[in-house]
Amino acid sequence: MIWPPDADQPPRPDTQGRRGRKPAPISDTAGLSHRAWLEPVRGFLFSSGLTLDDLVDRSGYSKTRISELLRGNGYYPAWEITFSVIRALGLPVQPVRRLWTAAAREAHKEPGWIEQCIQQVALQPEPPPLAHQAFTEAMADAYTAYTRAFLLTDHRARWVVTETFDILWLCWSEAANSENIRRYAWRLLRERVMARAHRQYEGHPDLRAAVFSTAEVHDASPGHFVALSELVDLFDAISRLPHDQMDVAVLRYLCDMPLEEIPDVLGLSPALAHAVDHHARATLERLVYTHSPRE
Repeated sequence: MIWPPDADQPPRPDTQGRRGRKPAPISDTAGLSHRAWLEPVRGFLFSSGLTLDDLVDRSGYSKTRISELLRGNGYYPAWEITFSVIRALGLPVQPVRRLWTAAAREAHKEPGWIEQCIQQVALQPEPPPLAHQAFTEAMADAYTAYTRAFLLTDHRARWVVTETFDILWLCWSEAANSENIRRYAWRLLRERVMARAHRQYEGHPDLRAAVFSTAEVHDASPGHFVALSELVDLFDAISRLPHDQMDVAVLRYLCDMPLEEIPDVLGLSPALAHAVDHHARATLERLVYTHSPRE
Protein backbone atom coordinates (compact mmCIF):
# COMPACT_ATOMS: atom_id res chain seq x y z
CA MET A 1 0.00 0.00 0.00
CA ILE A 2 1.19 3.49 -0.84
CA TRP A 3 -0.25 6.72 0.47
CA PRO A 4 -0.13 9.75 -1.84
CA PRO A 5 1.34 12.96 -0.41
CA ASP A 6 -2.04 14.67 -0.12
CA ALA A 7 -3.85 11.73 1.42
CA ASP A 8 -4.57 10.94 5.06
CA GLN A 9 -1.70 9.00 6.58
CA PRO A 10 -2.21 5.31 7.48
CA PRO A 11 -2.92 4.71 11.17
CA ARG A 12 -0.02 3.94 13.47
CA PRO A 13 -0.03 0.62 15.31
CA ASP A 14 -1.59 2.18 18.43
CA THR A 15 -4.46 3.83 16.51
CA GLN A 16 -7.76 1.98 16.75
CA GLY A 17 -10.59 2.05 14.24
CA ARG A 18 -9.17 4.73 11.91
CA ARG A 19 -8.45 4.18 8.26
CA GLY A 20 -6.97 6.42 5.63
CA ARG A 21 -7.85 6.68 1.98
CA LYS A 22 -7.36 3.84 -0.42
CA PRO A 23 -3.59 3.48 -1.10
CA ALA A 24 -2.17 4.24 -4.52
CA PRO A 25 -0.95 1.12 -6.37
CA ILE A 26 2.39 0.56 -8.01
CA SER A 27 2.52 2.10 -11.48
CA ASP A 28 1.77 -0.21 -14.38
CA THR A 29 5.05 0.91 -15.96
CA ALA A 30 7.12 -0.76 -13.22
CA GLY A 31 8.67 -3.97 -14.57
CA LEU A 32 8.96 -7.36 -12.91
CA SER A 33 12.46 -6.73 -11.58
CA HIS A 34 11.45 -3.30 -10.32
CA ARG A 35 8.52 -4.81 -8.43
CA ALA A 36 10.81 -7.49 -7.00
CA TRP A 37 12.29 -4.99 -4.53
CA LEU A 38 9.54 -2.37 -4.49
CA GLU A 39 6.74 -4.67 -3.32
CA PRO A 40 8.54 -5.97 -0.20
CA VAL A 41 9.79 -2.46 0.64
CA ARG A 42 6.21 -1.15 0.47
CA GLY A 43 4.95 -4.07 2.50
CA PHE A 44 7.53 -3.46 5.21
CA LEU A 45 6.68 0.25 5.31
CA PHE A 46 2.97 -0.34 5.85
CA SER A 47 3.44 -3.09 8.42
CA SER A 48 5.87 -0.86 10.35
CA GLY A 49 3.27 1.86 10.96
CA LEU A 50 5.62 4.54 9.64
CA THR A 51 4.15 7.37 7.61
CA LEU A 52 5.47 9.08 4.52
CA ASP A 53 6.39 12.04 6.73
CA ASP A 54 8.44 9.69 8.90
CA LEU A 55 10.36 8.56 5.83
CA VAL A 56 10.94 12.17 4.81
CA ASP A 57 12.42 12.93 8.23
CA ARG A 58 14.59 9.81 8.28
CA SER A 59 15.83 9.88 4.69
CA GLY A 60 16.22 13.60 4.03
CA TYR A 61 14.40 13.43 0.68
CA SER A 62 11.21 15.27 -0.20
CA LYS A 63 7.77 13.75 0.14
CA THR A 64 7.20 14.02 -3.60
CA ARG A 65 10.37 12.11 -4.50
CA ILE A 66 9.78 9.37 -1.93
CA SER A 67 6.16 9.03 -3.01
CA GLU A 68 7.27 8.62 -6.63
CA LEU A 69 9.83 6.02 -5.61
CA LEU A 70 7.29 4.02 -3.62
CA ARG A 71 4.79 4.07 -6.49
CA GLY A 72 7.33 3.25 -9.18
CA ASN A 73 6.36 6.44 -11.00
CA GLY A 74 8.54 8.53 -13.28
CA TYR A 75 12.19 7.75 -13.91
CA TYR A 76 13.79 4.70 -12.35
CA PRO A 77 15.14 5.92 -8.98
CA ALA A 78 18.85 6.39 -8.39
CA TRP A 79 20.51 4.06 -5.91
CA GLU A 80 21.23 6.91 -3.47
CA ILE A 81 17.57 7.67 -2.73
CA THR A 82 16.68 3.97 -2.76
CA PHE A 83 19.46 3.30 -0.26
CA SER A 84 18.24 6.17 1.96
CA VAL A 85 14.72 4.75 2.07
CA ILE A 86 15.70 1.17 2.84
CA ARG A 87 18.16 2.32 5.50
CA ALA A 88 15.42 4.45 7.04
CA LEU A 89 13.30 1.32 7.20
CA GLY A 90 16.11 -0.77 8.67
CA LEU A 91 16.17 -3.23 5.75
CA PRO A 92 19.25 -5.18 4.59
CA VAL A 93 21.09 -3.31 1.86
CA GLN A 94 22.94 -6.03 -0.06
CA PRO A 95 19.91 -7.91 -1.45
CA VAL A 96 18.12 -4.68 -2.36
CA ARG A 97 21.19 -3.40 -4.20
CA ARG A 98 21.32 -6.55 -6.34
CA LEU A 99 17.58 -6.34 -7.01
CA TRP A 100 17.87 -2.61 -7.75
CA THR A 101 20.71 -3.29 -10.21
CA ALA A 102 18.75 -5.96 -12.08
CA ALA A 103 15.76 -3.62 -12.29
CA ALA A 104 17.96 -0.78 -13.54
CA ARG A 105 19.08 -3.01 -16.41
CA GLU A 106 15.44 -3.91 -17.03
CA ALA A 107 14.73 -0.15 -17.24
CA HIS A 108 17.48 0.13 -19.91
CA LYS A 109 19.80 2.19 -17.73
CA GLU A 110 23.35 2.43 -19.05
CA PRO A 111 26.01 0.37 -17.23
CA GLY A 112 27.95 3.58 -16.54
CA TRP A 113 24.92 5.17 -14.85
CA ILE A 114 24.39 2.08 -12.70
CA GLU A 115 28.04 1.92 -11.68
CA GLN A 116 28.16 5.63 -10.87
CA CYS A 117 25.05 5.36 -8.70
CA ILE A 118 26.50 2.45 -6.76
CA GLN A 119 29.87 4.11 -6.24
CA GLN A 120 28.21 7.13 -4.61
CA VAL A 121 27.15 5.01 -1.63
CA ALA A 122 29.73 3.25 0.52
CA LEU A 123 28.63 -0.12 1.86
CA GLN A 124 29.90 -2.30 4.67
CA PRO A 125 30.01 -6.10 4.33
CA GLU A 126 26.60 -7.50 5.20
CA PRO A 127 26.38 -11.30 5.39
CA PRO A 128 22.92 -12.88 5.23
CA PRO A 129 21.46 -14.54 8.31
CA LEU A 130 23.04 -17.95 8.82
CA ALA A 131 19.65 -19.65 8.63
CA HIS A 132 18.95 -17.94 5.30
CA GLN A 133 22.34 -18.99 3.95
CA ALA A 134 21.80 -22.60 5.02
CA PHE A 135 18.33 -22.62 3.48
CA THR A 136 19.46 -21.25 0.13
CA GLU A 137 22.37 -23.70 -0.07
CA ALA A 138 19.98 -26.58 0.61
CA MET A 139 17.40 -25.46 -1.98
CA ALA A 140 19.55 -23.96 -4.75
CA ASP A 141 19.82 -27.08 -6.93
CA ALA A 142 16.14 -28.03 -6.72
CA TYR A 143 14.96 -24.48 -7.29
CA THR A 144 17.26 -24.07 -10.29
CA ALA A 145 16.14 -27.35 -11.87
CA TYR A 146 12.47 -26.40 -11.49
CA THR A 147 13.06 -22.92 -12.87
CA ARG A 148 15.08 -24.24 -15.83
CA ALA A 149 12.14 -26.44 -16.86
CA PHE A 150 10.09 -23.30 -17.52
CA LEU A 151 12.76 -20.77 -18.55
CA LEU A 152 14.93 -23.29 -20.45
CA THR A 153 18.42 -21.79 -19.95
CA ASP A 154 20.81 -22.08 -17.02
CA HIS A 155 21.45 -18.33 -17.07
CA ARG A 156 17.79 -17.35 -16.77
CA ALA A 157 17.17 -20.04 -14.16
CA ARG A 158 20.06 -18.96 -11.94
CA TRP A 159 19.03 -15.31 -12.30
CA VAL A 160 15.46 -15.95 -11.12
CA VAL A 161 16.62 -18.19 -8.27
CA THR A 162 19.08 -15.52 -7.12
CA GLU A 163 16.30 -12.93 -7.31
CA THR A 164 14.06 -15.19 -5.22
CA PHE A 165 16.73 -15.70 -2.56
CA ASP A 166 17.38 -11.96 -2.37
CA ILE A 167 13.67 -11.24 -1.86
CA LEU A 168 13.62 -14.00 0.75
CA TRP A 169 16.53 -12.33 2.57
CA LEU A 170 14.70 -9.03 2.44
CA CYS A 171 11.60 -10.70 3.92
CA TRP A 172 13.46 -13.14 6.16
CA SER A 173 11.83 -12.07 9.42
CA GLU A 174 8.37 -12.58 7.94
CA ALA A 175 9.40 -15.88 6.36
CA ALA A 176 10.99 -17.16 9.57
CA ASN A 177 7.83 -16.33 11.51
CA SER A 178 5.54 -17.99 9.00
CA GLU A 179 3.92 -21.34 9.74
CA ASN A 180 5.98 -23.09 7.08
CA ILE A 181 9.12 -21.36 5.85
CA ARG A 182 9.70 -23.90 3.09
CA ARG A 183 6.20 -23.33 1.77
CA TYR A 184 6.67 -19.57 2.04
CA ALA A 185 9.88 -19.73 0.03
CA TRP A 186 8.47 -22.13 -2.57
CA ARG A 187 5.49 -19.88 -3.26
CA LEU A 188 7.86 -16.96 -3.65
CA LEU A 189 9.95 -18.89 -6.18
CA ARG A 190 6.90 -20.11 -8.04
CA GLU A 191 5.54 -16.58 -8.33
CA ARG A 192 8.85 -15.34 -9.82
CA VAL A 193 9.01 -18.25 -12.27
CA MET A 194 5.40 -18.00 -13.45
CA ALA A 195 5.73 -14.26 -13.95
CA ARG A 196 8.37 -14.97 -16.60
CA ALA A 197 7.29 -18.32 -18.05
CA HIS A 198 6.09 -18.38 -21.65
CA ARG A 199 2.38 -19.16 -21.79
CA GLN A 200 0.08 -20.82 -24.24
CA TYR A 201 -2.93 -18.96 -25.54
CA GLU A 202 -5.16 -20.66 -22.92
CA GLY A 203 -2.99 -19.15 -20.18
CA HIS A 204 -1.12 -22.29 -19.11
CA PRO A 205 2.67 -22.17 -18.83
CA ASP A 206 4.26 -23.74 -21.90
CA LEU A 207 6.50 -26.68 -21.03
CA ARG A 208 6.66 -28.17 -24.52
CA ALA A 209 10.05 -26.62 -25.35
CA ALA A 210 11.49 -28.37 -22.27
CA VAL A 211 11.23 -31.63 -24.24
CA PHE A 212 14.36 -30.66 -26.15
CA SER A 213 16.44 -30.43 -22.97
CA THR A 214 15.69 -34.02 -21.97
CA ALA A 215 17.95 -37.00 -22.53
CA GLU A 216 15.38 -38.61 -24.82
CA VAL A 217 15.84 -35.93 -27.45
CA HIS A 218 19.30 -37.32 -28.26
CA ASP A 219 17.98 -40.81 -28.91
CA ALA A 220 18.45 -41.78 -32.56
CA SER A 221 16.33 -44.97 -32.43
CA PRO A 222 13.66 -45.63 -35.08
CA GLY A 223 10.93 -44.58 -32.69
CA HIS A 224 12.65 -41.28 -31.95
CA PHE A 225 10.05 -38.95 -33.43
CA VAL A 226 7.17 -40.92 -31.95
CA ALA A 227 8.83 -40.68 -28.53
CA LEU A 228 9.32 -36.93 -28.94
CA SER A 229 5.68 -36.48 -29.86
CA GLU A 230 4.64 -38.44 -26.80
CA LEU A 231 6.91 -36.32 -24.62
CA VAL A 232 5.42 -33.12 -26.04
CA ASP A 233 1.95 -34.44 -25.19
CA LEU A 234 3.09 -35.37 -21.68
CA PHE A 235 4.80 -32.05 -20.96
CA ASP A 236 1.79 -30.18 -22.30
CA ALA A 237 -0.47 -32.19 -20.02
CA ILE A 238 1.77 -31.47 -17.00
CA SER A 239 1.40 -27.73 -17.63
CA ARG A 240 -2.39 -28.08 -17.34
CA LEU A 241 -2.34 -29.66 -13.89
CA PRO A 242 -3.40 -27.77 -10.75
CA HIS A 243 -0.52 -25.91 -9.12
CA ASP A 244 0.63 -28.46 -6.53
CA GLN A 245 0.20 -31.37 -8.93
CA MET A 246 2.16 -29.57 -11.63
CA ASP A 247 4.97 -28.73 -9.20
CA VAL A 248 5.28 -32.34 -8.06
CA ALA A 249 5.17 -33.60 -11.65
CA VAL A 250 7.79 -31.12 -12.87
CA LEU A 251 10.17 -31.98 -10.03
CA ARG A 252 9.64 -35.72 -10.35
CA TYR A 253 9.38 -36.27 -14.10
CA LEU A 254 11.22 -33.32 -15.65
CA CYS A 255 13.87 -32.80 -12.95
CA ASP A 256 14.27 -36.50 -12.02
CA MET A 257 13.89 -35.77 -8.32
CA PRO A 258 13.09 -38.75 -6.07
CA LEU A 259 9.61 -38.50 -4.63
CA GLU A 260 10.91 -38.71 -1.05
CA GLU A 261 12.89 -35.46 -1.56
CA ILE A 262 9.99 -33.45 -2.95
CA PRO A 263 8.14 -32.74 0.35
CA ASP A 264 11.10 -30.79 1.76
CA VAL A 265 11.37 -28.69 -1.40
CA LEU A 266 7.66 -27.85 -1.63
CA GLY A 267 7.04 -27.51 2.09
CA LEU A 268 4.48 -30.32 2.07
CA SER A 269 4.11 -33.28 4.41
CA PRO A 270 5.27 -36.61 2.92
CA ALA A 271 1.71 -37.96 3.03
CA LEU A 272 0.34 -34.93 1.20
CA ALA A 273 3.13 -35.01 -1.39
CA HIS A 274 2.40 -38.68 -2.11
CA ALA A 275 -1.32 -37.95 -2.41
CA VAL A 276 -0.64 -35.04 -4.76
CA ASP A 277 1.64 -37.24 -6.87
CA HIS A 278 -1.05 -39.93 -7.05
CA HIS A 279 -3.66 -37.43 -8.22
CA ALA A 280 -1.20 -35.90 -10.69
CA ARG A 281 -0.51 -39.27 -12.32
CA ALA A 282 -4.22 -40.03 -12.60
CA THR A 283 -4.90 -36.61 -14.08
CA LEU A 284 -2.00 -36.94 -16.53
CA GLU A 285 -3.30 -40.26 -17.79
CA ARG A 286 -6.67 -38.66 -18.46
CA LEU A 287 -5.22 -35.53 -20.08
CA VAL A 288 -2.75 -37.38 -22.30
CA TYR A 289 -5.47 -39.79 -23.42
CA THR A 290 -7.84 -36.89 -24.15
CA HIS A 291 -5.29 -34.90 -26.16
CA SER A 292 -3.65 -37.93 -27.81
CA PRO A 293 -6.31 -40.44 -28.93
CA ARG A 294 -3.63 -42.60 -30.52
CA GLU A 295 -2.39 -43.48 -27.01
